[in-house]
Amino acid sequence: MASICSVLPALLCKFPAIDESAIRLARKTVDDGFRAFVRANGWIDNLVQPLQWFLNYLESLFVGSPWIVILVAMVAIVYFGSRNINVTIGTALSMIAIGLVGLWNDTMVTLAMVTVCTLISVVVGIPIGILMARSDRVQAFVNPILDVMQTMPSFVYLIPVVMIFGIGKVPGLIAVVIYAVPPMIRLTNLGIRLVDKEVLEAADAFGSSTWQKLKNVQMPLALPTIMAGINQTIMMSLAMVVVASMIGVGGLGKNVLQAINNQFFTVGFLNGFALVGIAIIFDRTSQAFGKRLQKHSEVIHG
Repeated sequence: MASICSVLPALLCKFPAIDESAIRLARKTVDDGFRAFVRANGWIDNLVQPLQWFLNYLESLFVGSPWIVILVAMVAIVYFGSRNINVTIGTALSMIAIGLVGLWNDTMVTLAMVTVCTLISVVVGIPIGILMARSDRVQAFVNPILDVMQTMPSFVYLIPVVMIFGIGKVPGLIAVVIYAVPPMIRLTNLGIRLVDKEVLEAADAFGSSTWQKLKNVQMPLALPTIMAGINQTIMMSLAMVVVASMIGVGGLGKNVLQAINNQFFTVGFLNGFALVGIAIIFDRTSQAFGKRLQKHSEVIHG
């Protein structure tokens, strides 16, 4: 290879990169501008203060309530969501095992974080998904942004979030939402676009307004797909919790990070087991609920 480059022009052997001094100047300009923006806009912290209050309230509710109350509530929610006795029993056994190894409180902290992240993702993702389904232009604009959000390494999200909000639970929550919201947006858009055109024509024939079609036709028929989006959002939130623990998010993710730093295999395994248990509970429940919705749609509209 060296002999080939010896007879070829240097331009063909060495890629013509931008001068390093120019790159350093550009980096310094962007970083300094970003820091100046953060310092000049302290109101951003006040904007996310309600998230801090809600997260703290939910966390104190989950941690402070008697374990038997939380366990019964979880089992009831899983049963009414899945209507599957095997999933319900598995949920009870998994939560009991988590409590027996001393990870109940940390699991409750993680559950509070995932619950808040999922709620925010649903509130943000469904309206954006509806707008994308309504307009091809909006879809063409949003899709590249979602592509970047889904392919960007999760650690990169922590950099701007920490620079703006510092270290703490809310910055971690925001990073998790950024990572987890794309499936919610994409599947909402997909579900609405897949609604049968003939059904929409029938709604038009009955004089339905745009809002009535959305509320009474498109959203009910798209609900199974939207539930799949919620399922994926929950899974991605759980996956991001460990990464977000680097900036102050507590719970099981913090324990996993400490286990990695100190090479505690048993601690890492147990906390990983707890995360897997929660993930399976959410996954099986949401999938079963989505299938029930799908069957209902097929009976009514099939």
